[in-house]
Amino acid sequence: MKYRTLGRTGIKVSPYCLGAMMFGAMGNPDHEDSARIIHKALDAGINFIDTADAYSRGESEEIVGKALKGRRDNVVLATKAHLPMGDDPNQQGNSRRWVIRALEDSLRRLGTDHVDLFQIHRPAPDTDVEETLSALTDLVRAGKVRTIGASTFPASDIIEAQWVSERRGLERFRTEQPPYSILNRGIEREVLPVCERYGMGTLVWSPLAGGLLTGRYRKGRQPDTHRAAFGFKHMSDERRLDAVEQLIPVAEEAGMPLTHMATAFVIAHPGVTSAIIGPRTMDHLDDLLAGAEVTLNDEILDRIDAIAPPGMDVGALDMAYKSPAVDESRLRRRLPDERSAA
Repeated sequence: MKYRTLGRTGIKVSPYCLGAMMFGAMGNPDHEDSARIIHKALDAGINFIDTADAYSRGESEEIVGKALKGRRDNVVLATKAHLPMGDDPNQQGNSRRWVIRALEDSLRRLGTDHVDLFQIHRPAPDTDVEETLSALTDLVRAGKVRTIGASTFPASDIIEAQWVSERRGLERFRTEQPPYSILNRGIEREVLPVCERYGMGTLVWSPLAGGLLTGRYRKGRQPDTHRAAFGFKHMSDERRLDAVEQLIPVAEEAGMPLTHMATAFVIAHPGVTSAIIGPRTMDHLDDLLAGAEVTLNDEILDRIDAIAPPGMDVGALDMAYKSPAVDESRLRRRLPDERSAA
């Protein structure tokens, strides 16, 4: 593989990043099989692995840690914190109290003394970003983290974090991890340009649009698959299914599987460093690796643009971050007494 520089960190990473979300109870519960998948990815040249504490409540990190014994120094290892890890309200979020505890727990599960990239999994509007960046800075200075990043932050939050880092002399986010696919191109409008402006690397997730770009989900035909069992609404969104029906012949005429066209599309963007692939089985990994060298010409890219316009999302991806300003009706509506006064 031709390695790319992760933003301006100087760290070289593969254009495919192995996502570990499917390792553990929520995907593949067989630890040995998951380890074999990890080893095959490494043998194929992938040197970048992304996991999170919340994936199967730490089980994913444990699997990754065991699989990397003897190979840790050759891997750029990333994990994340923010999502709930227990019933205690303080076992989540972006507070100093939790971020430091979460990293310590992750290091224990991963069986290592440091991670190369520690990311904040989601924004936390109730927490001052300076509080979070200050804690992350201390972790970097302690040698437990090499560099820091964010995940699914809106462009305005990315910019605010950069300004706070500069004003306060704190470590700054060097990476962003947003969703990106042919069907979810909203980040092309602001997030990717902002990341490029600040020299941030981007490792994008869900290049297969939550499974829709595998070609197994068609209009009038919803297969009984592992992913469908989660009940994601985006799997049956008519707008997205219509787009898939139009994309399938584009891939067929180009002589490639839809999965290969989808992943090649994502890593073709100059603002994208790596695409996170999340295989659950060895067959999934084999299919994705087979498309690692695929490139798309302008004719194919133009046809994709005509189906899924640049900078636009076709429908919504269920797992994507929803800003409270849009998601919570109380923040969009005046109280009854305020309405009458107006």
